[in-house]
Amino acid sequence: MKKHINRLGVRTASAVAAMIFAANAAWALEPFKVQDIRVEGLQRVEPGTVFASMPLRVGDDYNDEKGAAAIRALFGLGLFKDVRLEASGNVLVVVVEERPTVADVDFAGAREFDKDALKKAMREVGLTEGRPYDKALTDRAEQELKRQYINKSLYGAEVVTTVTPIERNRVNLTFTVTEGEPARIKEVRIVGNKAFNESTLKGLFDQDTGGWLSWYTKSDRYSRTKLNADLETLRSYYLQRGYLEFRVDSTQVAISPDKQDISITVNVTEGERYVVSGVKLEGNYLDRDDEFKSLVTIRPGEPYNADQVTETTKAFSEYFARFGFAFARVEAVPEIDRENNRVNFVLQAEPARRAYVRRINVSGNNRTRDEVIRREFRQYEASWYDGDKIRLSRDRVDRLGFFTEVNVETQEVPGSPDQVDLVINVAEKPTGSLQLGVGFSSAEKASLSFGIKQENIFGSGNYLGIDVNTSKYRRTLVFSTTNPYFTPEGISRTLDVYYRTDKPYEDQGGNYQLVTTGTSVRFGVPFSETDTVFFGGGLEQTRIKPGTNIPATYLFYADKFGYSSTSIPLTVGWSRDDRDSALAPNSGRYQRLNSEWSVAGDARYVRANYQYQQYIPLNKRFTIAFNGEAGYGKGLNGRPFPVFKNFYSGGLGSVRGFDQGTLGPRDVTGASLGGPKKITLNTELIAPFPGAGNDRTLRIFTFLDVGNVYGENDKVTFSDMRASVGLGLSWISPLGPLRLAFAQPVRKFAGDRIQKLQFQIGTSF
Repeated sequence: MKKHINRLGVRTASAVAAMIFAANAAWALEPFKVQDIRVEGLQRVEPGTVFASMPLRVGDDYNDEKGAAAIRALFGLGLFKDVRLEASGNVLVVVVEERPTVADVDFAGAREFDKDALKKAMREVGLTEGRPYDKALTDRAEQELKRQYINKSLYGAEVVTTVTPIERNRVNLTFTVTEGEPARIKEVRIVGNKAFNESTLKGLFDQDTGGWLSWYTKSDRYSRTKLNADLETLRSYYLQRGYLEFRVDSTQVAISPDKQDISITVNVTEGERYVVSGVKLEGNYLDRDDEFKSLVTIRPGEPYNADQVTETTKAFSEYFARFGFAFARVEAVPEIDRENNRVNFVLQAEPARRAYVRRINVSGNNRTRDEVIRREFRQYEASWYDGDKIRLSRDRVDRLGFFTEVNVETQEVPGSPDQVDLVINVAEKPTGSLQLGVGFSSAEKASLSFGIKQENIFGSGNYLGIDVNTSKYRRTLVFSTTNPYFTPEGISRTLDVYYRTDKPYEDQGGNYQLVTTGTSVRFGVPFSETDTVFFGGGLEQTRIKPGTNIPATYLFYADKFGYSSTSIPLTVGWSRDDRDSALAPNSGRYQRLNSEWSVAGDARYVRANYQYQQYIPLNKRFTIAFNGEAGYGKGLNGRPFPVFKNFYSGGLGSVRGFDQGTLGPRDVTGASLGGPKKITLNTELIAPFPGAGNDRTLRIFTFLDVGNVYGENDKVTFSDMRASVGLGLSWISPLGPLRLAFAQPVRKFAGDRIQKLQFQIGTSF
């Protein structure tokens, strides 16, 4: 390091000496009247750049001061490493030596960072192909690389810059990185705790000494940002349990001489535990004191809880915002009685001024069009500020599923105290997905399904998807597209085209098939912020292709009504969705009702399906989820319910642990027929994956599934239902949500096909 500093000092001194020498050379010239200016030594720089930068012009009188100013101006361009002024008669000769230009920037040995990302970062600071080579800029880039490696706990990382001259006064820059091994956290200590043991408090931290999953979570890599977050978690833990005056006194981070081990020591003072003695309101509450009092969650007689105080002040601010007071000030002032360890809170409020929204701006949407986001907003420009509408708008944008983060900032308008601007900040995520599903069973050995979906094609907010199932017995090809704003009022339109073939689930095989082709159109009309009604129609044809092992039920239907059936079904549906997230919900409810009525054609029937989901957060880590689904179908005009419209159950999405679609009535050959009645009940307890901290993208769950499918004349009874329990893993992977389940049937009957291990990408329940 010392040698590096000495070299830098020598180079700097040389450059200064060169400028002084050049200036002396300029000052050595006798004053004269400039009749012409000639530039020598240019290779890539345009002469006009030199002429425009010099303070001397033809016809000016040359003197030492102007010569020195000209040299300083040309050096200031950063394009030359040497500049001299000479005189040839009354001609001023400017002799320059250009800096070499950068031909290429490369990185060797960099594994922790993507090489393309590093090159992009270099371009942003000016180190890129075609730019003049600047040693000072290269040194800063080298130090910045080292800093980035330190942020990754690679304290021993070394960066060496190699400058290789090539033809035409160009250079290649190579940053050679020796990364070394990351420093690991070997010890975390908390000193000063009395009320809670150290292991409990360290369990709150995302950073730890590592475990068997550290290769994924990197929890044993030190990060100052993560440590600050852990300290806030520790502080919140105490403040939620009555320790009003808890504080973190100091934090020491020590690194071993070999830069491989890190020790963290946190010193705390707990203070006394306080109980709330009372709550009172002071200030201007818009003559709605009783309404504000109903929002108070601080409970007298209970230990102090900072979350309750924050929740109360936030509720007050949001309630003021409902009436347009965007800048309401709400403060909870504690009155502490240290002798009795009690605290009284005074809620002081000042609504300030009412405001309206001048402008709404969108930021962070590099791909998604502005209109896709704006059309979800219920707060409008030039309208009074409404906190409820702004929160609803944020939730609607988040439910699009196109963004990992959505937040709304309120900015004051300078010079206009009654106006605000709203800025919608979003962070986009990939909306295209490849969905994969694999199952293992004795019947099919292995089955594969996949789909290509783009939920935000070309940033338009439209959906386009292709689903393909290559199962040996059930093959499908579905093309679907949805325009969520087919009309400006928010009416959606969905077009489907599908082709499906089905074969029997028999080890010995069979060559009969059900071939279904069809198309449909469906419109969705929003009746409220969470309710949508769907209606549409379609045309469908189903052909029964006879062959070996064809179920007798299919032959009976074909002999009586023909091997080919055409139907024109009309569809009506309804959905209500107020979940906090469509991708990984933790709270809220989802309901869906679909009905189908065939009004014309060879097949006449009605068919309905209802689904209900409920997510209940037990605390910040655990969520319980319920799912229920019921299906019913009936034939019309004296005809039985078409066998090819039957419901199926078993496997992922219904009762796990049983082979996909094999529950319910069977033919004499043992083939699964499905049925016109279906019941499915699922319960899951969801928790963060052990060793993954509080990471919500990787979670485990235990589940209990119950359900079955029944024939048209069968009575729905609980005694016939199958049930299973098991353990599963969910991961929000780059390809979509992945769910892996291992199930053990706890209620099964003779002939049931068991499939204990199943996984699928892009599914729920």
